[in-house]
Amino acid sequence: MAETKTERSIEEINEKIADGSVRVVTADRMSELVSELGAEEAAKEVDVVTTGTFGPMCSSGVFINFGHADPPIKMQRVWLNDVEAYTGIAAVDAYLGAAQLSEERGLNYGGGHVIEDLVADKCIQMRATGYGTDCYPRKELETTITLEDLNQAIMVNPRNSYQRYFVATNSTDRTLYTYMGTLLPDYRNANYSGAGALSPLSNDPDFETIGVGTRIFLCGASGYVVGMGTQHSPVNRLGTLMVTGNLKEMNPEFLKGATFYGYGVTLFVGIGIPIPILNERIAKNTGIHDADIVTEVIDYGVSRRERPVLRKVTYEELKSGMIEIEGKEIPTSPLSSFFMANTVAEELKRRIEEGTFFLSLPVERLPTDTFSKPMKQTELPLVKDVMIRDVKTISERASIADAAKLILDTQSTHIPVIAHDGKLVGIVTAWDISTAVATRHEGLAEIMTRKVITASFDEPLELVIRKMDRDNISALPVIDTESRVIGMVTSDEISKLIGKRKKWQWKLRI
Repeated sequence: MAETKTERSIEEINEKIADGSVRVVTADRMSELVSELGAEEAAKEVDVVTTGTFGPMCSSGVFINFGHADPPIKMQRVWLNDVEAYTGIAAVDAYLGAAQLSEERGLNYGGGHVIEDLVADKCIQMRATGYGTDCYPRKELETTITLEDLNQAIMVNPRNSYQRYFVATNSTDRTLYTYMGTLLPDYRNANYSGAGALSPLSNDPDFETIGVGTRIFLCGASGYVVGMGTQHSPVNRLGTLMVTGNLKEMNPEFLKGATFYGYGVTLFVGIGIPIPILNERIAKNTGIHDADIVTEVIDYGVSRRERPVLRKVTYEELKSGMIEIEGKEIPTSPLSSFFMANTVAEELKRRIEEGTFFLSLPVERLPTDTFSKPMKQTELPLVKDVMIRDVKTISERASIADAAKLILDTQSTHIPVIAHDGKLVGIVTAWDISTAVATRHEGLAEIMTRKVITASFDEPLELVIRKMDRDNISALPVIDTESRVIGMVTSDEISKLIGKRKKWQWKLRI
């Protein structure tokens, strides 16, 4: 007689939790068991697999009810330690976003820090203004509050616990400050996030047990999955979760406000989700290893629409501390804490074994066929809309006198310099020529700028304006994919386009 395959219900598992006979392992241990015993035998041995992740989750925040003042105020604006919260909800309700910056301390302090300070029972300076009504006559309010003083403080995070993350690196010659941390120039580092095989959605890729109503561990409290997170894109293996929990029950060990230098603030969030082993198929999914989780290395030095995939890597490679890009060994750095992810999974395991945390199946499964689309934009000007197409270039072998004559003939203050194969190798300006004459240089190659800031034909003009502002320049050569000059974009042409658009918009209004 054939042995029946393992099938158990959530009710049976909860009964085991209640009587203390439940068998729980963390996700990393389950990977070992599935490798050793196979999915079928592992399913017989284990009732629950606990997962964990602890990383920066900017899309987090807290709904707060402050209670009514005397005399009452309808808050039009409110600040907590000089971090503004959104008040377009009700008279004394607000939503404090983790990524909101302090008006005084800027990038050094923000909503994530305020949330951590609240959970740590620190006093928070509150300031509010209102416009005054018959029922809410007060217009200004200043006080101090603690978490205990609030009626409710409910964490609602619109997007947490990504299924996986892209790896960020930087091909340019300058340092970039991003939400993926500091990216050094010339591929000198690669940053990544996520806990790999410990991550919740890596262990339930088909959303069989994680869905609307699933009970989770959230920053030390019992929380729930509200639904799919924003930018939920399981088609691309980029699923996300929207989660909620009571801030008053949370532990500061499992949430930390943080600053990404040069970028902004965030909140490190500890999330653990139990996976009930209802059958062999789920056991097999929880047997995933870091070597099974593949993601892409992306060049953040390229504009967002065009970012190339440099290569694919596994989390096993990333955790080794080194990956290879274009024949070069690149050190990798995690933004997430593997130690804290494991601490979360272990703490959730302990609570289940002690009978203080019971499991729930989702009342509704999350979609598996959605994907995230880019923003729809209208009238987005591109480089091709403003670039000068008839551009004179000069050979790197030319003399300074040749360059000076060309500047006079074309009335252009910027001349691209090209090599014998027609590729851009530098740029020379009228100022360079003046300096060269004064210092008695003769060869163009001696004075030209070799590290040229360039633009591409279909690059958004907004990015070009940012380059000009950042590097204090007034013109950029436009090049094709083979580094050949096809045009020039200047601050004068950009100003003309902006002026035309404003005039057209003004005519539409009248």
